[in-house]
Amino acid sequence: MKIIYVTDLHGDEAKYWHVLKTAEKNNVQAVVNGGDMLSMEGDLHITQREFIFGFLNDYFTEFEKAGIYHIGYLGNDDLMIHDRSFDDVCSKYPHAVNLAQRKFKLGAYEVVGMNWVVDYPFQIKDRCRMDGKNYVFQRQLGPGLLSTEQGFQTLKDWFAAAMSLPTIEDELEALPKPENLKKAIYVIHTPPAHVGLDVCWSGEGVGSESIYKFIDKTQPLLTLHGHIHESYARSGVWKTNIGETISIQPGQAESGAIAYVLIDLDQMQMERVEEDLIVQRPVAQIP
Repeated sequence: MKIIYVTDLHGDEAKYWHVLKTAEKNNVQAVVNGGDMLSMEGDLHITQREFIFGFLNDYFTEFEKAGIYHIGYLGNDDLMIHDRSFDDVCSKYPHAVNLAQRKFKLGAYEVVGMNWVVDYPFQIKDRCRMDGKNYVFQRQLGPGLLSTEQGFQTLKDWFAAAMSLPTIEDELEALPKPENLKKAIYVIHTPPAHVGLDVCWSGEGVGSESIYKFIDKTQPLLTLHGHIHESYARSGVWKTNIGETISIQPGQAESGAIAYVLIDLDQMQMERVEEDLIVQRPVAQIP
């Protein structure tokens, strides 16, 4: 079974269409999208919802025609108020799967998703969690914000609010359990600490200690991550091992190019590809 793993497309339509055409060309059974799917332009309360009901609705129609699964979830830059909209659009198409905190059977494999992220300095906190009970917060760049239907709600004390929420460690424990870890694929937006998949431009590693420990303990077949676009460019690492588990974080290229990973699950062969964008939206055929 072949899949494509891609992450952090942030509403770039050219990248989305390139992925679909690449999937068709390579006869893959599924595209796995690791989060941060929606547009980052304008008023996110409006533009992201429009992207779901407009672009993604049309995009999933093409996956249905091709008989290819699209398995993914919204990420930390995708406002939580849009979760219901994303779920509604996915539910229209048998081949569109919302994987957030869920498990999906893909042939002989089970795919489990988690889109919570370790807290960071940036203001949107919809999906942020402390890594563990003793987590030390980073210096913040402004007050925390939560999305609501009326706009952003400013948090007077984000640290206190975060301390009342489950930690990343808690959220990992709450995930659906696969029947066979040797056939399990975890799609976790935040990368693990310590293995070079989490390196910012500053050189600092910002991955999750709890995720590293979870992988080391459970030893699934494969884990797929994203979140830190520049990590591969900074560390040169996109694939590594934690015990016998292979962990992947392809990073994401700037506009005009795309990065993704082609994976043959049966052979456990994989290739990171970074290439210029050449594919645009399919043109409807005129009868």
